[in-house]
Amino acid sequence: MTTLVHNTPKKLGLVIDLDVCVGCHACAVNCKEWNTGGYGAALADTDAYGANPDGAWLNRIHTYEVTPKDAATQIVHFPRSCLHCEQAPCVTVCPTGASYKRAEDGIVLVNEDWCIGCGLCAWACPYGAREIDVVAGVMKKCTLCIDRIYNENLPVEDREPACVRTCPANARHFGDLADEQSDVSKMVKERGGFDLMPEQKTKPVNKYLPPRRKHDAGHSSQKTTSASETTGFWVWLDQALGRLSKLCIQRCLLLLLLHCLVSDTGCLFLFVSGYGRRILIKLCC
Repeated sequence: MTTLVHNTPKKLGLVIDLDVCVGCHACAVNCKEWNTGGYGAALADTDAYGANPDGAWLNRIHTYEVTPKDAATQIVHFPRSCLHCEQAPCVTVCPTGASYKRAEDGIVLVNEDWCIGCGLCAWACPYGAREIDVVAGVMKKCTLCIDRIYNENLPVEDREPACVRTCPANARHFGDLADEQSDVSKMVKERGGFDLMPEQKTKPVNKYLPPRRKHDAGHSSQKTTSASETTGFWVWLDQALGRLSKLCIQRCLLLLLLHCLVSDTGCLFLFVSGYGRRILIKLCC
């Protein structure tokens, strides 16, 4: 079994903002592209275009519908990858020492030359973060793109994990969580970042920022909008009619006649609004 390193000077990891993640899977796709092209053995795909496609991914996105007790139902997109735990059970269970935690920065890695593909680490991981590559016969996991973050041949702005670099919503952040003054540490403190499944006592380095509660528009307070707060009188009028139509007992009736304008040609225009539609009726004088 492998001895676990404790109290590393750095704790490199990710902070993932569940409030802004849109579930686009860009992080997962770019992760696979980068690691397939530049790290160890390629992340294999089997029967990619057949009836039973399968393959190894280091990052996966799950989508859930969540209904809090005192807030509106919302959709939460949940990225999942290795959390680089301080008390990593995948390391201590490894019979060959292939799974290990780096002393200098706390990143958990797999030495593929020593891995025998027994799968014990995958069984020990409570987060399902490890996947066996059936083609290579070894275990795969997130490396925090160690070949990027220390690569001096890359521009400084590119020395971060591929998933962080590619996220269009800026939902993923990388840094040293052992440094209380780092941006990621401040973010966790300000937003109430949390550990995933803390009852497992693995002390994951990666943190999640909780989604903000979504308010139900049907129960929110109604605010009257004045004409001066909009771009014009007709915009305000349309909004006012929309609110009035909701209070109308017979919703099938079309609107209220509020204003008439006479054009230069002597035609009468009636402005009618309601049920999300704006109707302009032209009557000859």
